[in-house]
Amino acid sequence: MAGMSLAQGNSLDSYVLNANDVIYIKMIREEKDIDDETLCFNPEFTHQFFGDSEGIFGYVDLRVDIYYSASRLSTYFGMSYTDKVDPKKSGGVQPDNVQKIIQEKLEVEFGTNIDDFVSSLSKESSFRPHGELLKCFTVDGEENCKQTFDVYRADVSVPGFQQYHQKMQTFILWFIDAASFIEVDDERWEYFTIFERVVFNGDPHFFFVGYATVYRYYAYPTKVRPRISQMFVLPTFQKKGLGAMMLQAIYDFYIRDPEVLDITVEDPSENFVRLRDYVDCKNCLRLSSFQPKDLVKGFSEDMFREAQEKLKIGKKQARRVFEILRLRVTNVYDEKEYRAYRLDVKNRLNAPFQRQKLDYEKQKLQKTLSADELTAALSYSNKEQRMEQLEHQYKELESEYKQVLERLSA
Repeated sequence: MAGMSLAQGNSLDSYVLNANDVIYIKMIREEKDIDDETLCFNPEFTHQFFGDSEGIFGYVDLRVDIYYSASRLSTYFGMSYTDKVDPKKSGGVQPDNVQKIIQEKLEVEFGTNIDDFVSSLSKESSFRPHGELLKCFTVDGEENCKQTFDVYRADVSVPGFQQYHQKMQTFILWFIDAASFIEVDDERWEYFTIFERVVFNGDPHFFFVGYATVYRYYAYPTKVRPRISQMFVLPTFQKKGLGAMMLQAIYDFYIRDPEVLDITVEDPSENFVRLRDYVDCKNCLRLSSFQPKDLVKGFSEDMFREAQEKLKIGKKQARRVFEILRLRVTNVYDEKEYRAYRLDVKNRLNAPFQRQKLDYEKQKLQKTLSADELTAALSYSNKEQRMEQLEHQYKELESEYKQVLERLSA
């Protein structure tokens, strides 16, 4: 809106809306769901569509409806508003072309005729998930009903899956910060999907719930190291333990593979870190080297080897699991016992700092840094300041660990 006066800008404030508040997403299983407002959910992120401000310009009382058929993920786009900005009064600035912006970013075709969308729902019952079935499980649903879920594994060689992935990946731009689409042509990508299975009149129906992507990296000399890249569960299915179930299914698939060295994660969010910690701790509780009598002795090579060989957990994550489980068996009211735990964790946290300090001193001896440069580099590292920093790091970490332990004890 460059070139407008301040008064003009203020008068147009009513035409600026937060995209997160006016976009409504809904999974449609049958026609009556279209009018059920309780099924709607809003995106968490829209900056990839509408910029850092996440604002849509040009409308009053705007509502954007994005419907997905719950099985095939056919997409409908609808939009309504009570008023639209007049470019003559906005310095020539046009209202945002919302449909075009969203469609170009999601890279899928939208239907805009609601009758056509409703007609397409008749094809939903014949949908079957792509790939091989890995795991089935049930969870408690509403009104004492059990919900059944299936986890499948697929790759781009499975007929029709590449097109299906094109549609299901559209969710991540709304719900994962800084998410991006992957190069599906790379055969090293593997995909895991989760569906709710519901039986109507004796026939199974499969409704999309979420998915994960994993890339098989090479691990010298003869192994592979799968890296979990993305994991998403629809908001309407969260808080049911489905993420943990899907992650366990992924683990089980790779644990059986003798080529796999260990399983890693790419840039995990805080929520995924907690999920991974929970599942890894739950699994490690069954290992002989992670029993209470061994935990109090400190982290050992036996713990790492057993975690890697039996659960495909890498050394860094094995150490983190050890610290969580040791806190579980530590009497925090016993000062000596609790202090021993804190020192063990802090020593691990402080190790990189000590190595960095030695590197600086070595560089000084080699005269690669001037005295001023070295002073500047070490200025932050006085003992008192470092101790405060270390205490802060520890408290944050213990808080994270306690959240995992609360879930383990639930």
